[in-house]
Amino acid sequence: MSRLVQVYEAVTENVVVRVRPTYLPQQSDPDGRRWVWAYAIEIENLRPEAVQLLARHWTITDALGRTEEVRGPGVVGEQPVIPPDGVHRYASGCPLSTPSGSMVGTYSMADATGRVFTVAIPAFSLDSETPRQVN
Repeated sequence: MSRLVQVYEAVTENVVVRVRPTYLPQQSDPDGRRWVWAYAIEIENLRPEAVQLLARHWTITDALGRTEEVRGPGVVGEQPVIPPDGVHRYASGCPLSTPSGSMVGTYSMADATGRVFTVAIPAFSLDSETPRQVN
């Protein structure tokens, strides 16, 4: 039985960020309190000039309300330049100690003039297909 993949989208200053999270049961261990998700990101530049992704900031929240902040340069080791009407795609993952949670974040980007601006990463849900109660 397959589930429809939810797509989350945010637009900031003509940069579109789309996220598709997927629960990974084969990498998860509910008995060991470890649930794992992959998420595919697509960043589309609708601006008339190139933009460069400089840094990322994530807030990850588990089902108990515990949060973790993740900051760093670029994404998956890259600081891609996205041309006008171009798209950059990458995938990453997130483990949690609860069967559900959420993520939200921002990218720091620079335009062709060097102006740095913030692009929203939409909040998205991390929900396992077969949640178990966490004591």
